[in-house]
Amino acid sequence: MFGFRLVYVPLVLIVGFLLVLFFDEPAAAAVPDGFEDKRVASVGGATAMAFTPDGRMLVTTKDGRLKVLEEGNPLEGAALDISGKVCSNSERGLLGVAVDPNFGTNGYVYLYYTFNKHDACPVQKPFRTDNPVNRVSRFVMTGDTIDPATEEVLVDNVPSPNGNHNAGDLNFGKDGKLYISTGDGACDYESPANCQSNNDASRDRDILLGKILRIEPDGSIPADNPYTGPNSGRCNETGRTSATNCRETFAMGLRNPFRMAFDPDTAGTSFRINDVGGGSWEEIDSGKSGADYAWNICEGRHDNPFSAGSVNCTADPYTPPLHEYNHDRTGCSSITGAAFVPDGVWPASYDKAYLFGDYVCGKIFKLTRKDGGGFERTTFANKLAGGGPVHMAFGPYRGGQALYYTTFAGGGEVHAIVNAGDYPTASVKGVPNNWSENLTIELDGSGSTDPQGDLSEYVWDFGDGTPPETTATPTNDHTYAESGKYEIKLTVRDAQGLEDTATLSVFPGNTPPEPEIGTPSADALFRVGQKFTLRGSATDAQDGSVPDSALSWEVLRHHDGSHTHPYFSGDGDGLSFTAPAPEALLSTNPNGNYLEIRLTATDSLGLSKTVTQRLEPKAVRVRFATRPLGLKLKLNGRVFRAPNTFLSWQGYRLNVYAPPQRYDGRRWVFHSWSDGRAAAHTIRTPAEPTRYLARFKPARR
Repeated sequence: MFGFRLVYVPLVLIVGFLLVLFFDEPAAAAVPDGFEDKRVASVGGATAMAFTPDGRMLVTTKDGRLKVLEEGNPLEGAALDISGKVCSNSERGLLGVAVDPNFGTNGYVYLYYTFNKHDACPVQKPFRTDNPVNRVSRFVMTGDTIDPATEEVLVDNVPSPNGNHNAGDLNFGKDGKLYISTGDGACDYESPANCQSNNDASRDRDILLGKILRIEPDGSIPADNPYTGPNSGRCNETGRTSATNCRETFAMGLRNPFRMAFDPDTAGTSFRINDVGGGSWEEIDSGKSGADYAWNICEGRHDNPFSAGSVNCTADPYTPPLHEYNHDRTGCSSITGAAFVPDGVWPASYDKAYLFGDYVCGKIFKLTRKDGGGFERTTFANKLAGGGPVHMAFGPYRGGQALYYTTFAGGGEVHAIVNAGDYPTASVKGVPNNWSENLTIELDGSGSTDPQGDLSEYVWDFGDGTPPETTATPTNDHTYAESGKYEIKLTVRDAQGLEDTATLSVFPGNTPPEPEIGTPSADALFRVGQKFTLRGSATDAQDGSVPDSALSWEVLRHHDGSHTHPYFSGDGDGLSFTAPAPEALLSTNPNGNYLEIRLTATDSLGLSKTVTQRLEPKAVRVRFATRPLGLKLKLNGRVFRAPNTFLSWQGYRLNVYAPPQRYDGRRWVFHSWSDGRAAAHTIRTPAEPTRYLARFKPARR
């Protein structure tokens, strides 16, 4: 999902560390004057959202649940739980949701998820026959629940060979058609050595990878889809066709179009595609029928440096992006959610603006057209807590609309960025924590704001049946008669009588449990493909021993020191996962590429504590040389002049090739490798530093 850059470093092995963390409420994002960032609700692993006509918010979770929020409050339980059939490891999971335009009469809800087709969720195994697949299904919602038996699969068997680059967005256009984004699978579904920039799956027209798909609400094909001629076939059941083209395809040549956004103010269907870049460029594309956005030949408007030859990425038959930005110049390298600002809901300067987020730098940008052509990109919000934004959408708020976004921060949350207007905004937190060993909780509402700066009353409802207290200052404390969990409500009012309310769960007389990771050990190193069993325990001062059912695990992949990928999660003890390969040969430096193991224990009242531990790869230097000196070799798609030393991970597949070539006025052909293998072969990176020599001989005239 994210970009990578080339790093050559000496071998450094770092001992794992242990860090204790508490899940406090993340700080609000920094937004322009007149706006407020509000945490709406905690929803674990929140990925995407959609709104019903009556204003309910549907939120998907990565592990396979659909939650319903009414006025920002999650309803008890889940509207739908398909976690038992979802692979949620790596970047897989329940990733997208859409509500039918005629939901009021048919109750249709559409979901995009990774289906655990073979009761297995392997990662980094492109050739395995038991790989999961991505699918789009339609369900029927009645009231606040969905019967899983109503599932009707509309698109199935989109390969997920490598765990990441699944895409997963769903949106309805003004034309009433359902648009679907699919990724390229990261590694080629037929050639597992070709990953990242060397993966050309999005160029294959006979498979649903790296595409925008377009179908009718019942799954049938719109008559005006661009690839419906005599050389086409349906791909909805098998994910591919024996014909030349898939009829579901609307546009092609995309790497990982994780999110799309549709303009609510155009007469017809107008949308943009946020395609996550590779080594250098993130791009925003205009959704066009039959367009080829040129991945993997191009990245943005630029030649892919790993592809052969050179093409004009800005001319037919390719469609260049509307806008692109560079990783190194911006410090941002993973474009995610986006939304058009509806005309009239915010100040006029935001009409026609396009807002989009970047997961790595934690920012939301505003994109507007410039006089004379082109676009101007400015920062709208920054300092978003790590883990988002993931998805963005405008939805109802106080009779108007707000920009909602999902984030993995705090374990998973939904936020709203609102135009404060004349209304105050309430905020409350515990000082220093929302728990205490004694029965007194100190509270702080000083984060509350008012556009006119005239907050006059703070009304505290302590949730224990005692009368509310009104203060003129934003701080207060309360002593509870009994230990437990209570919901505090702080209502703030300004001089005009306008008000807002914020809530906080507090735990007087209660302390968090103390989790401890047993295995893997803090000094463990992993090799690619190695299986690890997660074992841990926790004790609680009030509950005693914490049961295994109250333990929750998460494994994060840290990538190039700049961002993380979700890799594995689950509840209980004794869970197992398999260590991954690096995303590419360019992402092997263990300083920035490693696994983070997180164990969270939750006590009987719902108070949690998390400990984390770093799991490093076993990094190995692999040197390649030629005889005669200075010839070229190819390693995992990258051409280089030998000798050269690469940093790899033990067990990582290195695909080497010694090609015929001209050098020093002569033509040279392969003779032998020092390991006795063919000119092109695969090396499993050994446990110790190793040198490989390719011998060449002069070609016969």
